[in-house]
Amino acid sequence: MRIQALISLLSDRHIHSGESLAQQLGVSRTAVWKQVRKAQDEGYVIETIRGRGYRLLSSVDLLEKEAVLADLAPELRSAVHLTVLDEVDSTNAEVLRRWPDAGSAMPVCLADCQTAGRGRRGHAWQSPKGENLYLSLGLTFHGGFALLDGLSLVLGVAVADTLEQLGATNVGLKWPNDIFIGERKLGGILVELQGELQEGIVQVIVGIGVNVHMTRAELVDQPWTSLAAAFPDRSWGRNQLAAALIQAVQACTSVFARQGFHAFRPAWQARDIHFGKSLRARQGQLEGVGAGIDDAGNYLLRTDDGLVPVRSGEISLRVVS
Repeated sequence: MRIQALISLLSDRHIHSGESLAQQLGVSRTAVWKQVRKAQDEGYVIETIRGRGYRLLSSVDLLEKEAVLADLAPELRSAVHLTVLDEVDSTNAEVLRRWPDAGSAMPVCLADCQTAGRGRRGHAWQSPKGENLYLSLGLTFHGGFALLDGLSLVLGVAVADTLEQLGATNVGLKWPNDIFIGERKLGGILVELQGELQEGIVQVIVGIGVNVHMTRAELVDQPWTSLAAAFPDRSWGRNQLAAALIQAVQACTSVFARQGFHAFRPAWQARDIHFGKSLRARQGQLEGVGAGIDDAGNYLLRTDDGLVPVRSGEISLRVVS
């Protein structure tokens, strides 16, 4: 019996007897009691009422495959090969593993937590259980690697627009792949190229991480926030957010494949949190003032020698204090 199945039954926050839970889960009452204890150890607040049963006191936001699919446009449901997992090493890695089984559909993976989530340049991505959104999608492009310049920035625009449509405000973008609310990081995007299947056909795995309910992150070494912390008056559901992001990625990459990055450049620059700020790049060897991005998605620094592009493979930009 999985804890997730138990929590799903208790999620109505009514009192459930041990006997009824055992019958629904197909296990013994002792097994139910053990799983309740295990769930409590993982942080769920479950009240034990003598002679009556158990009641969940924690608010929960369970990931459910059918709920995500129900929120997708009908024509997109059949075009997506969706996997929802309790735990995985990395949703990006899982998409790669499941891609052969997806056929012509877009492979998509959601997980309640990641044990080896990855950020840019191999950094670990903190992925606590039950609190955030960890979403990866497999995309196929025709035309070769050269046409993918600026893809991570395009996805940033799609994520920012989606969050604001759901109730967030003033969502900013930090080049090349971070989502910000004010001065605090909310999420990030990881794009991994998988190589050409054949001449002119490229597979890309896109990982999107968004802090939804997170309240603690001792290992994060920069200011951060979550949707629930930044916008406590809104109700944030991970299934709804996942469906909205899947649709947004599908829509924006369709436009990107036809029109290229230039169609998204103004929208990205309008959200640039570094524009006009004094910045340092290339391990401190280059300083200038943020001046937006060029047609290839490189960041521009205005220096004494004119505009100098900073490419995404180089050291990240840092604000000069």
